[in-house]
Amino acid sequence: MANEAVKRYDESSGHGGVIQDYTCADTDAFEKGTLLMLADPRTASGSVTIGAACVGICAREKVKSDGRTQVSVYKKGYFDMIASGAITVGTPVMAAGHANYVHALSGPTWSGSSEIGVAEEEAAADETILIRLDL
Repeated sequence: MANEAVKRYDESSGHGGVIQDYTCADTDAFEKGTLLMLADPRTASGSVTIGAACVGICAREKVKSDGRTQVSVYKKGYFDMIASGAITVGTPVMAAGHANYVHALSGPTWSGSSEIGVAEEEAAADETILIRLDL
């Protein structure tokens, strides 16, 4: 997969940000840096839907059929991500509906559970932008 989120800074010193484990299927495969969606019950999914509730960013690669049914995800931290459309500094952002892109949180797709963080920089479409992840 391309355009994985790249960790720039940790939310907490020396601990790699806030990481939690979520259930996943043994048959799932996630690259490190993949924005994961939340499914029921407390499950991480690679299915990207615009405005969906996100669980976080994959902290470690999950290989298909490797026997693991847990995946670690970052809930907080600073990550380089790709902008889908123009984003103004300080604007809340959400999943853009295609792999690892974010866009400004607005319009009919907005909901509080959609917000994944805040833009720390301005960006044009397809530009790398620093996001403060806060889930």
